[in-house]
Amino acid sequence: MSRKVIITCALVGSATRKEQNQAVPYTPAELAAAAHEAYSAGAAMVHMHAREDDGQNSVRVERVKESYLAISEKTPDLIVNLTSALGMGATYEQRIGQIVEIKPEMASLNMATMNFAAVNRKTGDIIADYTFENRLEKIKEFSRLMYDAKVKPELECYSMAGLENYYYLENTGYFTRPVNFNFVWGVCGGVSFRPGTFVDMVANLPADANFTACGVGNQEWPVITQSIICGGHVRVGLEDNVRMPDGSIARSNAALVSHAANIIELLGHKVATPDEAREILGIRS
Repeated sequence: MSRKVIITCALVGSATRKEQNQAVPYTPAELAAAAHEAYSAGAAMVHMHAREDDGQNSVRVERVKESYLAISEKTPDLIVNLTSALGMGATYEQRIGQIVEIKPEMASLNMATMNFAAVNRKTGDIIADYTFENRLEKIKEFSRLMYDAKVKPELECYSMAGLENYYYLENTGYFTRPVNFNFVWGVCGGVSFRPGTFVDMVANLPADANFTACGVGNQEWPVITQSIICGGHVRVGLEDNVRMPDGSIARSNAALVSHAANIIELLGHKVATPDEAREILGIRS
């Protein structure tokens, strides 16, 4: 049966740089332009990290707000989903403080502590490695603060551990229905994409939950295809992957969105508008 599928575009993360792809946006103006192009290509929501002009990851609430407002003013229809991760070294206070101040419609909520690393598979050399800390008490605190600010959380699960932590906290009253999950595949320290594991994650979701999925690097395309087949939504973007399926460098975030839209339509579904996405996700006004 045909249904509406939401495309989220993760414009830039805390690590992807112009050296990898010149289309990676840094400045508020670049983020706003990239978001508008992604919207025109079919994205209903953008996921946003802030960067300084030189490309350094930013934890400054002023910079996050400037970038958020640039996107919202250029494309008011878009849902802007802020990160509560911010990147390596960000404190818990920095991570949640900018969300409480800005009050976006949606924000990510990371659901488990994990290794977050990069490894050269050919040599075994560890390129980067840190512990991405998300203690259960802080997950509960973040969910309470988001609830009070009327920010709908997107629950980020890098493995089944994130889903299990939701069940420990589901009766706090801070998770309004429908609950929205994002499965992240391919991060070193999380779980690589395997179809059977994906199906198991979906089978263990709470009733009436929504799920989106994204994959890092070349895992992006099989992940989003599986998500559509399993009844979910999709996330693409230069935060996760800088290349098209044929290995060529993506011209833009919008090029990744356009390809995702083609997959959705080829599988017999339709791309959701931002307002349709708001209804599906249960975003409170």
